[in-house]
Amino acid sequence: MPIEQPPLFGTVQPVRHPTDIGNLTIQQRFEAFHALNPWVLRALARMTADCAEKGFGRIGIGMLFELLRYQYGAATRGDEFALNNDFRSRYVRLLLAEHPEWSPLFEVRALRAD
Repeated sequence: MPIEQPPLFGTVQPVRHPTDIGNLTIQQRFEAFHALNPWVLRALARMTADCAEKGFGRIGIGMLFELLRYQYGAATRGDEFALNNDFRSRYVRLLLAEHPEWSPLFEVRALRAD
């Protein structure tokens, strides 16, 4: 018998995308996206906490992004969930700023672009 699990990231919210971002840096585009979608960070934090509680030694932000994409797609009908991979390193930095105890879980490299 399959076990039903609730989504790790809580209530699904529509993804909002900033406009007029053509000449912005990755950091500026990330800040605009994050301002419109603060729930994404909360979802990533819930998934990270769940992994930490389950004893994961390392977590990849790529894994969390793909899990979030999957769960969003499973919980909605027809909504396209666009989460820019350029933002992964920025989300890790926000997670660690709020939860420094998670630093052993993530490998953080130097940013290559602003």
